[in-house]
Amino acid sequence: MQAHKFDQAIRDYRRLRTLVPLGTLRTKKDYTRAVEMLDAILDEIGEDEKHPMAELADAVSVFIEKYEAEHVPIPAAKPAAVLKFLMREHDLRQSDLPEIGSQGVVSEVLTGKRELNARQIKRLAKRFNVSPAVFV
Repeated sequence: MQAHKFDQAIRDYRRLRTLVPLGTLRTKKDYTRAVEMLDAILDEIGEDEKHPMAELADAVSVFIEKYEAEHVPIPAAKPAAVLKFLMREHDLRQSDLPEIGSQGVVSEVLTGKRELNARQIKRLAKRFNVSPAVFV
């Protein structure tokens, strides 16, 4: 009985691996696929941290972060500086960022009086199509 469950788990895991890159990302293609899958998972789960796929999103994020740490040099910059840069690049004002909150909250983030929380980081990463790591 236990052997049958284990065999089924192996088959299910292999099927999942054809859809979701789990494990070390070795190529740019693997990385791109993982980022696309993470975006799709985040679209599905939204802000529901108890969603059944939330742990999968966390796992894929770990693999992406590991790949980026090894292959994608990110210049050291404070989250506020990164956000200011992205706002300039996209010609945005503080009022154009409801992902963060009110204009007052955005102002506090930009001046360094307030740090971004995980929810805000996820939303900004999605909006600007960047890794959440750039805001950490």
